[in-house]
Amino acid sequence: MATETVNKPRIYTLHDFNTIVNEVQFEISQSTIDMINLLANKVGAPSYNKTPNFKNREYNRNSGRGNGDRRRRKKQNVEISDADWEAIRSFQATELEQKEGIDKLIDNINLIKTQDDAEYDAIVSSGEQVTSGLMALALKELSIPARSWLGWQLPIFTSGNHRHSVISKIENKKILEGFVNRQVAVVAGFQGVSTEGRITTIGRGGSDNTAVFLASSLNADRCDIYTDVDGVYTTDPRMADNVKRLDKVSYEEMIEMSSQGAKVLQTSSVESAINHNVKIQVRSTFHPDSMGTLIGEDVLNNESQAVTGVAYSKDEAKVTVIGLVDQPGIAASIFNSLSSKSINVDMIVQNNFIERKETNLTFTVPVIDLSQSLSVLEELKSSISFEKVISEDNLSKVSIIGAGMRNQPGIAAKMFDCLSKNNINIEVISTSEIKISVLIDMAKTEEAVKSLHQIFELDKL
Repeated sequence: MATETVNKPRIYTLHDFNTIVNEVQFEISQSTIDMINLLANKVGAPSYNKTPNFKNREYNRNSGRGNGDRRRRKKQNVEISDADWEAIRSFQATELEQKEGIDKLIDNINLIKTQDDAEYDAIVSSGEQVTSGLMALALKELSIPARSWLGWQLPIFTSGNHRHSVISKIENKKILEGFVNRQVAVVAGFQGVSTEGRITTIGRGGSDNTAVFLASSLNADRCDIYTDVDGVYTTDPRMADNVKRLDKVSYEEMIEMSSQGAKVLQTSSVESAINHNVKIQVRSTFHPDSMGTLIGEDVLNNESQAVTGVAYSKDEAKVTVIGLVDQPGIAASIFNSLSSKSINVDMIVQNNFIERKETNLTFTVPVIDLSQSLSVLEELKSSISFEKVISEDNLSKVSIIGAGMRNQPGIAAKMFDCLSKNNINIEVISTSEIKISVLIDMAKTEEAVKSLHQIFELDKL
């Protein structure tokens, strides 16, 4: 009996299904679901009207039904070969094994009590090693010369602490030699090598940061970053109606949006672009023909528009140190100690009580760093005098950003009045020349974003 050869899924199927599988645990956009249905159509698989879950559904080739979904397949007359179905199921099983393997690896790491950030970096950087190799193989299968490069191979030199390293230099000689032979360089982002020769990771936004730094090293005109959105919007489309995509955003506006919670680019990536004067084009993986949003120094929006975006961050925690002795050096001691633990402090408010020669110091940190921040303060209690520490989480930071607000008075008053009319209490306020941020109850986040987007008429941009 002849054995039928199982056809490999095409490259685009592997790439896009890999993206989808990595997102199925979260709410995904309609455009992503449309992509699933497009791919499903090509291989004769069932279409989806809601977010899929490959983990919990098994497909029955003969009936066209899933055990977790009793809808009949729309294309009942489509002939699907055993080879095609075997390829689809094999791919899903492989992805499931990989995800379960990663979950098990993380669980095993968490069982280890010894904390070693250098070894942690060696482990978490392995994902980029695998994907860069796979990408190079995919390109070669399309007859495009390519090779993968890991951080230590170029090398990509970094400085600073493990898990939060900073790129200091990228050697481009090997990449340029490949360009002479028209070879595509597939560079693993997120990772580098320390002066001691240890693998390091660059932290949040590390891959984008690597791309921007690499563009600068190669004297590229622009760095195109393909992501799951087709540009920078006036706010998160899930939080407000009639959001608008911005065709262009200045560096200073983008860095404020990123630092205040916009998820399109990490702050470090924008800072790298500014430092090396590299323009960034944010484009969509799913809509590659869309030009997206251009970010650069000479792309200022209309400054008659005071506000161009509303950003938010839900991972905020507030810490208040009560009864600090009011004398020089106390605040420096606290923030130096937090900085040494790579804890990023954001909003800071100090209230002085002159008659008592005391002060209350309030600041915000990412909620993930709250426990360590409290530990740092506890260690400092023996060297600096204070009464007690109060902390609070379940808070959000909501910000309005716009280069035009530097020339227009009354923007803060308009913002505060809008929040007041919606019964949203402000706990902390911080400002810059083109940004106003407030700390509020997390439960009020969507209401605040929606009302601010409306009051500043961002739907009319």
